[in-house]
Amino acid sequence: MTTNCPRKTLLLIIAQIFLLLSVPAFAQDPLPNTPAPKQGETPPKQTPAPAAKDTPKDKGQTVIHITTRTVVVPVTVKDHRGTLVPDLQKDEFRIFEDSVEQSITGFRSEPVPLSIVVLISNDLKQKDADQVEPSLRAIVGGMSTNDEAYIARFDQTFHEGTGFVKDQDKLIVQLKRTQISSESSAPPPGDPFHGPVLNGGAIAVGGAPPQSANDTGQLAIKGQSTTALDDAVYGAATVLQSRPGRDRRKVILLISDGQNGPKVNTHSYDEVRTELLKQEITVYSVATGSAYFDRKFNRLVSYAHDTGGDVYFGAKQNSFSEFYAQICEEARNQYVLYFEPRGDSKVDYHPIEVRVRREGLTILAREGYYGGTFATVPPK
Repeated sequence: MTTNCPRKTLLLIIAQIFLLLSVPAFAQDPLPNTPAPKQGETPPKQTPAPAAKDTPKDKGQTVIHITTRTVVVPVTVKDHRGTLVPDLQKDEFRIFEDSVEQSITGFRSEPVPLSIVVLISNDLKQKDADQVEPSLRAIVGGMSTNDEAYIARFDQTFHEGTGFVKDQDKLIVQLKRTQISSESSAPPPGDPFHGPVLNGGAIAVGGAPPQSANDTGQLAIKGQSTTALDDAVYGAATVLQSRPGRDRRKVILLISDGQNGPKVNTHSYDEVRTELLKQEITVYSVATGSAYFDRKFNRLVSYAHDTGGDVYFGAKQNSFSEFYAQICEEARNQYVLYFEPRGDSKVDYHPIEVRVRREGLTILAREGYYGGTFATVPPK
């Protein structure tokens, strides 16, 4: 018995192998609930099983990215006394792009924190410097605890500050230490080897125009300024480039007498204006000196006008302190309009105009925008 068991097991294995080899290789199990085809009939076509539907969990993981062409326009509205008008509603505003009225898709009027570059001319006349310098610490009085400020000066060049400061005590210390020099920061004109120079170039001795010293002690040809105001505003815009524009309002507080030397600037007005509009930076100008009608203030007015800011003319220390508080309040409490432009998207620059239906009000808004400066998420 013991001897025959392995033999029987071997015979069973051989029989199973024979049965497997006798089945056609292409035979398949019929579909469930489907009768087997009769001999000579074509087997029914098998329908593949439907793909599994996405579960709610899978749908929740799907991310859809939508890019919209939404233009953001901050707006300041004042009455005939220069007081802010705080009670306007969305339907009281109208906005035009390329003279075509646009549909306002969003509207906000909540205060926002500020990122301010305080840009101070270092080439003021001594009497103006004496008024401006002690007033600077009053800037903190108009700021909220969420605002931040960056202190910078300029003359022939843009002098960078040490960074943005939120702590108001530290900011007061910085402003107290800010001194407006009555002398140029440029090297003395000329040297023993090359003679006098002007704006980096040598001045011929024979037949040269008469030289005159301006109020800051700089050597200049009469009627020409050696202050690089355009370069300074461009430098301030570069500093603001790192600040989040949608969560904070970017502001340049420009304190200057308006002097600007076209031959000492490396950036033109148009170039600086383009940069300001692309970054949605608003310029508020504080003009020193009492002769506010002087043409030298044109640059200060233009930067403020084109970016939706304002210009203040001061002659006394107290007036400067009041200006700083007004500027911070005005910048923080702007209305914000949103619209999706229907104009030609291939055109780079688009002029815009904001109007209100209520009469007798003054509207301050930027004059236009550049293609590509759009919000990625439309307002709710």
